[in-house]
Amino acid sequence: MARQPNTVKTITGQTINSINIKKLKCLNDLNELTFTPHALTAILGPNGSGKSSILHALAGVYMPEKDFPGEDNKLGDFFPRSPDSEWNGSSFLISMSYRRGRELINDEKKSYGKSEARGSRWVPIYARRPLREVYYLGIDKCVPMIESEKKNSVQYVTSNVTNALVETILNKASQILNKRYTSLNSHLQPNGKKMIGVEANGMRYSSLSMSAGEQKIFLILETVLKADKYALILIDEIDLLLHDSALKRLIEVLYERATDKNIQIIFTTHREVITTMSHMVNIRHILNLPDRTYCFEDTKPDSILRLTGERKTSVEIYVEDDVAASVVSKICSSLKASKYVNIIKYGASSNAFTILGGALLRNEDVSRNIYILDGDVYRTVEQKENAINKVISGDDRRAVDLRGNALSKISEFILPEGFNPERHIHSMLTEINDNELDNDYQEIIDTARTIVFEQDAHNYLSKIIDFLGIERSVGLARIVDLASKHPSWEIFTSQVVGWLTPIIEDLREIDA
Repeated sequence: MARQPNTVKTITGQTINSINIKKLKCLNDLNELTFTPHALTAILGPNGSGKSSILHALAGVYMPEKDFPGEDNKLGDFFPRSPDSEWNGSSFLISMSYRRGRELINDEKKSYGKSEARGSRWVPIYARRPLREVYYLGIDKCVPMIESEKKNSVQYVTSNVTNALVETILNKASQILNKRYTSLNSHLQPNGKKMIGVEANGMRYSSLSMSAGEQKIFLILETVLKADKYALILIDEIDLLLHDSALKRLIEVLYERATDKNIQIIFTTHREVITTMSHMVNIRHILNLPDRTYCFEDTKPDSILRLTGERKTSVEIYVEDDVAASVVSKICSSLKASKYVNIIKYGASSNAFTILGGALLRNEDVSRNIYILDGDVYRTVEQKENAINKVISGDDRRAVDLRGNALSKISEFILPEGFNPERHIHSMLTEINDNELDNDYQEIIDTARTIVFEQDAHNYLSKIIDFLGIERSVGLARIVDLASKHPSWEIFTSQVVGWLTPIIEDLREIDA
């Protein structure tokens, strides 16, 4: 009796939580690269930083389940043996979650790589890889059809394709490219080769006449819209051949589909416009330095520039965002220390530990550096130590000393339990004694008092600035200047002031 094909998947709910790379091509000791909380992850970095290698590693993690769709990509396909390298010693660790029936397996760790021995094989054995529907869209798949067509006269038979999927593809392509597509056609050449064609604005044409960006959009849409729940889709250089507005609309379409179907989409890009979409995309920046590779989460450009550039001031103060930068700027102004200080925004709080750890491992002088946390996360010493341990690992004396030094360089704002800086500053504004304030300040206080509750606490100050209709940096400076008159300001800034004051006094003595 013939075997009946499987109709129900044995494994569902697949998610890659993170990847740690010990060694893979140019990637060395890459700290944890996470793929949460959003369904979409963008990997940024300069040419040669290892972005594509990360996608190649992820492409070979799974194999498709029997009788179900998906590509069977193997690590050996992306890292083939050659006279120059067999990729021996390659090693990376994947954290994954999935369901087997009703059982939830969370944060399971699986190791991949090759031993140092010549002729060794990639592990795990290909047939023992976990199951998942995976698609990899490399740059080669986005080469315009006309580039690969050698004939100067092409014959084909056209047939119209209509179904719900096609209608969705046409609708989304129209949305992304701002062009009304009305039909999708299939063209069959005498040699059996197929290509697509479309009709738009009354004109019918095949993929031979499509722009490269147009072809790419249809390829991505077809792949993503056909994929089943919990699929993994990897796209190399998603921005290639697309202008910014089309790219942003594409990301919005992918986010909607991925969120609805629990699909993970991980892509590489050079386009900084992606960083403005961090509300729907995990932003991960890869930086390769001589000693190791670093991953930064939702980072700011100036922190990356500092890592690759030279110190420009005596004191460097690292902060999470523009609110923290405004607070530190006010502190420096009060201490008459602004000329000595460079304030650098680093983005997500985890980046403070990565940047600090990298500086220490490179033997940089950080005696006049301070890395300030907002104070709402990593509140305990244990939490800070755990974060440092992820960047500076090892049990040797140097690693132990560096971890101790790192902990002394972390400072934070002092906040009430459950508050972030925005909410705390807002509370100061509403409580301040306004009897002797001028009208400029009074306007801020009156506006703050109309804002009683915000679901996202980061919006407390943004709402004030939006209401006043002023430029954000100006608004933050005025708000922080007013908040500094509240009695709680001294406690709020005490750690930073306590660290900065003696350093500034020493610098003044040197100047004198």
